[in-house]
This record gives sequence, structure tokens and C-alpha cells, in this order.
Amino acid sequence: MTIGLLGRKVGMTQIYDESGAAIPVTVIQAGPCHVLQLKTQERDGYEAVQIGFMDKPRRLASRSVRGHVARLDSKRQRTRAAAGVESPSKAGCEPKRLVRELRGEVDGYEIGQELTVGVFDEVKAVDVTGTSKGRGTAGVMKRHNFRGQRASHGVKKCHRHLGGIGCAADPARVFKGTRMAGRYGNQRCTMRNLKVVRVDADNHLLLVRGAIPGPNGGFLMIQQTNKVR
Repeated sequence: MTIGLLGRKVGMTQIYDESGAAIPVTVIQAGPCHVLQLKTQERDGYEAVQIGFMDKPRRLASRSVRGHVARLDSKRQRTRAAAGVESPSKAGCEPKRLVRELRGEVDGYEIGQELTVGVFDEVKAVDVTGTSKGRGTAGVMKRHNFRGQRASHGVKKCHRHLGGIGCAADPARVFKGTRMAGRYGNQRCTMRNLKVVRVDADNHLLLVRGAIPGPNGGFLMIQQTNKVR
């Protein structure tokens, strides 16, 4: 059974264990999520559970999005029903802001089922996927941690510059992947094997040790880790 949820980053804080040691944790609002669709090997070629997080106002959702989560009365729907075509089951919930698929076995899930943070009660570590903070166009010192050039002895007005990137007459080109200035951040990244410190089922909160990508309020995907030490 695939174990995972969608959520949002609340922020960072610290808590204390029984011995009085401070533990840096990130607070995540995990769920509740609704199961919107089940992908099967026979129909889709792979197995996955599609879940949605956080209601979206109906006025902001397109008709196709609303029809994906609930049955809509339409001429096409009535025609298919009159012809005896059975329509797929719907979750019967509100449109969702974030919809993602969790690859894995679908046994134990039903369409319309509500998943809460309680699925992590027996989980010791998780992988958290999010979008890192976008920092715009950055130089090589900020983007790649270059140390910069010397502040004296012939270096003039190029202390934070990249420096020479050219090769000799052979190969007479710049290799792909050379570290240069450019867009920094705003990329999908995953922090793996984060220890689950606490599960607060009443407030739908999950506390994990360490930092996770993205700003406060950013959307996240939390899954049971598959990393074995």
C-alpha cells in the first residue's frame, strides 16, 4: 500500500525531547486529502493513486475540473446513461488546488476516501518534495559558491566574475554543463529520509526533523521514504 499525502509548509521551529535536547523541526500541514482516481495496470498501464489537497472555489475551477471530482448533469452524460454506458465513479468532493499521483499499489484505497495525517503513525522517515525558493538570476558566487577572484595584484573590477571559461585550440569550445551565472532556485527538489518527530492528528500537522524546500505556505508531497541505509 502506497503511503503518502499532500500538504503545505507551515514553518520551522524547535522542540525538546525527554533529555532536554533541542530538535530543529519543520511543521507541515499534511492533509486531509481525498482519493480522486485509481490508476490500474489494465486500464492505464501503471498503478497509482491520485489524491487532491485543499479545496478550490468552484468559481475558479473549470467545468472539466469540477467534473473530475463530482458528477455533473450534462447532455452528454444523459445520452451515455440512456445508452447504458456506466460512468466512472467520482470522489464527490470539492475541486482541489493541488492534485498529484502516488505511484504504487492501489490496494486498500477507494475513490472518495479521505486520507489524514494518521497514515504516518507507523512511519519513521519520509521523503518531502517541493519547489525551492526562486532567487532570480544570480552570479556564480551565490549560485555555485565560487570564492571569487583576488582583491588585489592585477585583478581590476572583476572580483565576483566567473573568470575564463575558454579551452585551448582543442576542443575550442565550452563544455555543456559549465557552471555559470543564471536562474537560481525555483526547481523541484526532494529532501530524503527525514525523521518523523511527531504526528498531530487533531490539527493535521506533521513534524519532521530538518529543513525542507520551498517558502512557508508552499505545496509539498510527502511520501514514506524508500531509502534504506
